[in-house]
Amino acid sequence: MAVSAEFAAFIMELMEPLQGVTPRRMFGGVGLFRDGVMFGLIAGDRLYLKSGAGNRPDFEAAGCRPFSYETAKGARGILSYHEVPEALLDEPDDMAEWARKALDEAVRAASTKRVKSGKS
Repeated sequence: MAVSAEFAAFIMELMEPLQGVTPRRMFGGVGLFRDGVMFGLIAGDRLYLKSGAGNRPDFEAAGCRPFSYETAKGARGILSYHEVPEALLDEPDDMAEWARKALDEAVRAASTKRVKSGKS
């Protein structure tokens, strides 16, 4: 799941409208964070965005696959991140909208975790 420097730089350019997105290398990929919340993942030169109730129908309608990776026991899927439609890579305004929705889902999920754990 290596990420090329060129692809990571390209994705960071696409994320500029969100202001303050920072990349963080992790597990052979790159996490995309804003204000300490991860909302995207670059893996194998593919972009995955956080999905949830508010945007999962968009991913499903576009036929997007959830993120998955191989383990010694076989493939494992993470249903809360979906690959973005390839056409979005050529449409910065549309990509920004999908990224904003993913960030909203990530913030919502993070706040739900804090409430469940009793943290504020």
